Amino acid sequence: MTLGDEKGLSSDINVTPMIDVLLVLLVVFMLSVQVRQSLPLTLPPPAQASRPAPQSPHVVLELRSDGSYAINGAGVGIADLEARLRELTDGGRRQLIFVRAAPGRRYGDVIQAVDLARGAGWRVIGYMP
Repeated sequence: MTLGDEKGLSSDINVTPMIDVLLVLLVVFMLSVQVRQSLPLTLPPPAQASRPAPQSPHVVLELRSDGSYAINGAGVGIADLEARLRELTDGGRRQLIFVRAAPGRRYGDVIQAVDLARGAGWRVIGYMP
């Protein structure tokens, strides 16, 4: 009475697990290439050696802890904020603005200020600690 084959031990290599691992790695690499291509990048323009670019001061929109707003240290009311931000874009030539909020300001106030800046023509918004 025998329960199994009487052939003994087999020395053949089982390649099924190896193929499964290779297929999983292939799928992971294929997906990583697609993700890498879909990330948006903002690159600086190439440096021009013939003429240096004029250095303009950065525009910093501050949300102060007392509820007021300031642009580069000068106080601005919420009603005049969008008009003042639109003036500072220089007709669309300047696109970078920094936003600095006091630690006690609500997140909704920051979002409202950023929306006003985007509506005024600012395209790149940096957040300062």
